[in-house]
Amino acid sequence: MFKDIYEKIKEFDNIIIHRHKRPDGDCIGSQIGLKYIIKESFPEKNVYSTGKDVPDYLKSMIEIDKVPDELYKDALVIVVDTATQDRISDDRWKNGKFIIKIDHHDDSPEYADINYIDPTAPACAQIIVRMVRELDGLLKLNQKAAKYLYYGFVTDTGRFMYRGVSSETLENAGMLLKENVDIEEIYDSLYIKKIEELKLEGHLYKNYKLTPNGVIYYHFTKKDLKKFNVSIEDASNMVNKLSGIEGSLIWVAFIDQTEHLFHHEGITPKQEKNEVRCRIRSRHVQVNDIATHFRGGGHLQAAGATVYSKKEMNDILQELDQRLAEYKKENPNAR
Repeated sequence: MFKDIYEKIKEFDNIIIHRHKRPDGDCIGSQIGLKYIIKESFPEKNVYSTGKDVPDYLKSMIEIDKVPDELYKDALVIVVDTATQDRISDDRWKNGKFIIKIDHHDDSPEYADINYIDPTAPACAQIIVRMVRELDGLLKLNQKAAKYLYYGFVTDTGRFMYRGVSSETLENAGMLLKENVDIEEIYDSLYIKKIEELKLEGHLYKNYKLTPNGVIYYHFTKKDLKKFNVSIEDASNMVNKLSGIEGSLIWVAFIDQTEHLFHHEGITPKQEKNEVRCRIRSRHVQVNDIATHFRGGGHLQAAGATVYSKKEMNDILQELDQRLAEYKKENPNAR
């Protein structure tokens, strides 16, 4: 399949790379990294990266090109790191002459002409580097591509901590470092925080809540965002601050939305004003199937959903709490 993808890249003069809404590090790393791989391999080709809604913490990394509408009719579109069609940023992707999907989510249906999906890959960036390796010189890395792809690796693997990290992951990361990637610069961008974020983190530790069976959660309200002067993305990134607490194998961050990027069928404008994004993470316990009940999905242990009322927030917590109770019953030594 990588050879098929390569032949399509070789065939088209215009290539447009799309990614998902609300991008994360792996999404941006895969998109821009692939862009620089193609440009290094085929300098004569026009390669564009497109998408909207860039989080503040990624603005120094992102590159968004202006793509005229008429370009799509003779263009190859590559969609990276995006499970479902409704999550693709910039609806024009479907106007491409040929479409390729490269993804690693567990609940990822086929919607392109070529679909390369590997849910075992801990990052979409790993698939991109795998393609470079297996094509054995047909596609070329450079320092810029390696920087973005390494960023994708470290963010989606939790700094190489999460399940799914394999010998291939570390070998591919080593391959990227051979391109003289400045890892200190990358880690500075991930670890240096604004004082407002640290204050919000302290507030989180003082005010989180627990369900009867140990699901730990917090609701970041619009009032919180204003009080601590933080963005939606800053609050969303707090979800993993709730990890590592004994007995709480599932943790959830609810974040009030001030911008409504998803328009789900059957949701009225009045309901949409109350849109709350749920970020769900876990140790060992599957959660993505529960997220699908609430307009979401994702990885087995890292998923997202969207709710529109206190009742729906309680409903998703109830389902997660029941799942955790069942898991603890079957695994009494689980921590």
